[in-house]
Amino acid sequence: MINRKKFFDGIRQQPFPNKLTAGQVKGITFILDEWERREWKDLRWLAYMLATTKWETAHTMLPISEFGGKTKRYAPWYGRGFVQLTWKRNYEAMRQGVLDLTGLDIVANPEDAKDMNAAAYIMFEGMLEGTFTTKKLGDYFNDRVTDWFNARKIINGLDKAAQIASIAKQFYADLVEASK
Repeated sequence: MINRKKFFDGIRQQPFPNKLTAGQVKGITFILDEWERREWKDLRWLAYMLATTKWETAHTMLPISEFGGKTKRYAPWYGRGFVQLTWKRNYEAMRQGVLDLTGLDIVANPEDAKDMNAAAYIMFEGMLEGTFTTKKLGDYFNDRVTDWFNARKIINGLDKAAQIASIAKQFYADLVEASK
């Protein structure tokens, strides 16, 4: 079990120096609740998911729309959520699970990918199963390897891999401390 007070105190040092907004607390809490509901154990996975969310949501920790998304060639299925789900085929891949969980049809109404429950489902399932790029958390974090840098391939090649790896390591240190 993660001691939430200890964890939030830790992340107020890094990666959120001195301040967390109410929205950031809300988004992080939602992700932590989903993590604990699923009873997953590898804190490296959670750290990487939180780091990805921080980066992909412009540090808001809330599901957002991709900047300039409406002008992208893959509109209306431009990036939305905690991990910026893009392309119709990816929305279709997540459709049934989101529909079963929330009753929302993200293919018919892509804006629904920003619903907190939908966004969490998309992130957790996509990163666990390799839905986005065929790469998954277990490829980079297991009993043989810890690869913060290349884990970016789960979402988006190596774009910003070093920055996200650094953030993930900060989250991981705080998660370990808060789990003692």
